[in-house]
Amino acid sequence: MTNNIQAKLQEIFRDVFDDENLEITPQTSASDIDEWDSLMHISLVSSIEKAFKIRFALGELQDLKNIGDMIALIEKKV
Repeated sequence: MTNNIQAKLQEIFRDVFDDENLEITPQTSASDIDEWDSLMHISLVSSIEKAFKIRFALGELQDLKNIGDMIALIEKKV
């Protein structure tokens, strides 16, 4: 399941950041991607919610440190 989620997230990140060469890992965080600002974060969250047909509560997102945390949160919701 984790690999499927990461693969889907990979596509979303490439789409949102408009970078076909962008590679994410469970350790990737916002500080690793120059374009990842608050506006991009909103686009990213919205795209992730649509793709996985889930909704995040605001508090859930504040605690995320990296992509691995995001994957774990998505796994709980799907």
